[in-house]
Amino acid sequence: MSFTPYIFFNGNCSEAIDFYADVFGADNVLKMPFSEAPPEVGLPAIDDRLMHAQIDVGDTTLMCSDNPEGMEHPAQTGIAVAHQTKSVAEAKTKFEKLLDGGEVTMPFEATFFSSGFGMCKDKFGTHWMIMVDDEA
Repeated sequence: MSFTPYIFFNGNCSEAIDFYADVFGADNVLKMPFSEAPPEVGLPAIDDRLMHAQIDVGDTTLMCSDNPEGMEHPAQTGIAVAHQTKSVAEAKTKFEKLLDGGEVTMPFEATFFSSGFGMCKDKFGTHWMIMVDDEA
């Protein structure tokens, strides 16, 4: 069993999933707009919001969707998506890409538990913890 982060957006999920696919070098990108839901499900038939999207990176998946119009909420708070890499260079590159339009929460540096660790909030409001898996 595993846990898979599922992030909700307010109309910019398509832009976010494309951004994450680029940052993390996704093997696969899936986008399903609300308009593709069967009519009997009763979801709004809108093309510009995604009812589901995901990227696959190796053996991990990140999932997300837009909230239906009228059900918007503030950006993600109280949670961060953690991502481990095999090298400091890879972690630092991903951290810096996430900072495009975002902000540093904790600078990327060596810590007592990782040779490279940093925290940031990206331009979509998603909080990230990027670290090196020193045992990989």
